[in-house]
Amino acid sequence: MKDIITLHINGDELEVGVSTHFTLLETLRYALGLTGSKQGCDKGDCGTCTVLLDGQSHLACIMPVYEAIGHEITTVEGLADGRTPHPLQDAFDLCGAAQCGFCTPGILCSSYGLLAEKAHPSRDEIRRALSGNLCRCTGYTKIFEAVEVAAESLRSGADPRDIVAERYDLAFPSRSMQSAACAPGSTGASDA
Repeated sequence: MKDIITLHINGDELEVGVSTHFTLLETLRYALGLTGSKQGCDKGDCGTCTVLLDGQSHLACIMPVYEAIGHEITTVEGLADGRTPHPLQDAFDLCGAAQCGFCTPGILCSSYGLLAEKAHPSRDEIRRALSGNLCRCTGYTKIFEAVEVAAESLRSGADPRDIVAERYDLAFPSRSMQSAACAPGSTGASDA
C-alpha cells in the first residue's frame, strides 16, 4: 500500500507516493531519486545515510519516513548554493578528504550540522561529531582538516582555496586546479 505524503526537502515542498514501510532513506533514494545519501548498513551503524532534519544530523536508514513529515530535510544535494559548492564541499576537495566517496555525503551532512552549531569547533569536537560516520579509506586526518578549513572559511568569509594555500604554503595557479593535499606528504593516517 502507498500513501501520498508531503516532505520539505532542500528548500522544496515535494509530494511523493511511498510504501507505508519506507524509511526516509528509501524515500529519498528510490521514490525521489536523491541518491547522494548512501545505503550502507541499514541499521544505523555506518552514517553513510546521514541527512539533516531541521539542521540536526539524523540517520535516514532507521527513520520511518512519516517521522520526517513537517520537518525541513537537507541532503548532500542541498548543501551547495546552486552551482556554487558549500565551503565544506570545497574544503573536502582541496584537502583530499574524499577517497572512494561512499561515506562523503554522510560526513558532509554531519559536518554541516556541527558547523551550524559551532563556528570554531576543536579537533575533539569534530571527532565526536563525526564519530557515527565510518570511513574505510582514510585515517580521518584529512577529513578533520577539511572541516577546520571550512569552519575558518565560514567564520572569515575567505575562500577555502586561500586558507589551504596559506596553511600549507601552496600556490594555486588557477581556479580550475583541484585536489591539492591539505598536508603535503600526509598519508592521511589517523593522528588520534
